[in-house]
Amino acid sequence: MDRNVLFPRSIRYLLAVAEYRSFTRAAEALYVSQPTLSQQIKQLEDMLDIQLLDRTGRTVRLTAAGEIYLQHARRALVELDMAKRAVHELNDLTRGSIRLGMTPITDFLLAPMLERFNAHYPGIAMNALEMPQDAIEDALAEDRVDIGVAFSSTLSPRARSEEIDTHILFVESLCLVVGEKHPLYGHEGPLGKDAIEQVPLVLFNTHYALRRHMTQYFLHEGISPTVAIDAASLSVIIEIVRQGRLATILPNTIARTRNEFHSINLIPELPAHAVSLICLKNAYKSPACQAFGGMIFDWASTKYHADVAPPCAIPVAGADAPEP
Repeated sequence: MDRNVLFPRSIRYLLAVAEYRSFTRAAEALYVSQPTLSQQIKQLEDMLDIQLLDRTGRTVRLTAAGEIYLQHARRALVELDMAKRAVHELNDLTRGSIRLGMTPITDFLLAPMLERFNAHYPGIAMNALEMPQDAIEDALAEDRVDIGVAFSSTLSPRARSEEIDTHILFVESLCLVVGEKHPLYGHEGPLGKDAIEQVPLVLFNTHYALRRHMTQYFLHEGISPTVAIDAASLSVIIEIVRQGRLATILPNTIARTRNEFHSINLIPELPAHAVSLICLKNAYKSPACQAFGGMIFDWASTKYHADVAPPCAIPVAGADAPEP
C-alpha cells in the first residue's frame, strides 16, 4: 500500500505545491484538478487558522508558518515509513516479543524448547516469567502475559473457564524421587500406601498446581502423607532431595535429568498430568505468539510423541517455519 494513502490528502497536496511552487504543476503531478487541490489546501489553512502559502508572487511559496508545518509533516512521513517497515519485520519474525508465564515445573520442562525458539528467532525478545498457576491465569486476564504453560488438569477452581483456552501439549507421568543418600535409593518395585505415608516429603506449597494435583491424589486414595517441608522453588526442592533425607514427587522427565536421583513408582499409581498451553480466548495473537504456538506443538509432538494438533487460537507459524 502506498504510504500516501495513509497520509491526509490536504497535506499531500501542500507538499506537492511546496515542491513544484505551482498549483498547476502540483495538480498535474497528483493527477487531480487544480480547483480540487486549491480547495483542499484552503480547508487545511482554515482548520489551522493560519496561512501556509504565499500566493501573491509569480510562484507559490511557503509562509514561515508553512515551513514549520511541513517540517513536522515530513517527519510524520518518515515515521509512517518506519511504522510500515516495523510491521513487516513483525510479520517476518525479525522482531517482536512474547511474555510467557510458566510454573516452576513447566519452565524446567520447556527450557530446551525456549532455547531452540530463540535460536530460530533471535530478534524476538522473550520474557519468561515464573509464577504459580493462579497468577498466570490472572496475568493473562490482565494482559501482563501473552500465553502461559501450565497444568490443564488443575486449573484453579476459580479459573475463568469461559475466558481461557486450554490446549494440551503432552502428558507427563509423576514419580516419587529420592536422592542417592536416601534409604530408598535403588529400591525396585512400587511402594504401597502404608510405605508412602512413612516417607517424609518436600513438596511445592499449596499455591502451586502440582501440589493441588497431589492433594487430590492423596485424598482420593486415602493417603495421609508426611509433608515435612513446603517450598516455592524447584531448585530448593531438588537441593533438599539431593541432601538425602527427604523425598519429593516430580515429573519423570525431571527425575531422569539427574544421575543422583532415583525414581520409584507408587501403588496406587500416581496420576499423570497434562501440560498445556493456555491463552485468553479471542485475544489478539501477535506473529511472534503464533510462531511460538506452532513451534511448541511441533516440539511436543516430536519429543513426547504427543498426538495433538496446533490450536486455531495460536496457529502454526507457517509452512516454511524452521523445524524445531
